[in-house]
Amino acid sequence: MRRSQKAALFSAFLFPGSGHFLLKKHVQGGLLSSVTILCVWALLSTALEKAQEISLKIQSGEIPLDITRITDEVTKQAAGGGTQIADIATYILVICWLVGIVDSFRIGRILDKRKSI
Repeated sequence: MRRSQKAALFSAFLFPGSGHFLLKKHVQGGLLSSVTILCVWALLSTALEKAQEISLKIQSGEIPLDITRITDEVTKQAAGGGTQIADIATYILVICWLVGIVDSFRIGRILDKRKSI
């Protein structure tokens, strides 16, 4: 398997930036990985905040301890849209993932061509 294909698969299925690390491009890999970790952290903290809100409503008695009502509240929270930070983090995460795949394939292809010459 060519290095370009292997790097693209690493970036696609493991984590953005892992293909760059495979190609010894540590700065680009570190940058992509760092931005991705920050985005995942923002999404997880937003999800935990919403879960905490629902938990407090259950504890206060606003939502009865009934699985259908809890499921309805979770669905309503999810359908109500995320915060602006979560939306931005989602877009940046998708962009990082795509850039990681395309760029690691591009760099790998350049290195494959140099090796074959």
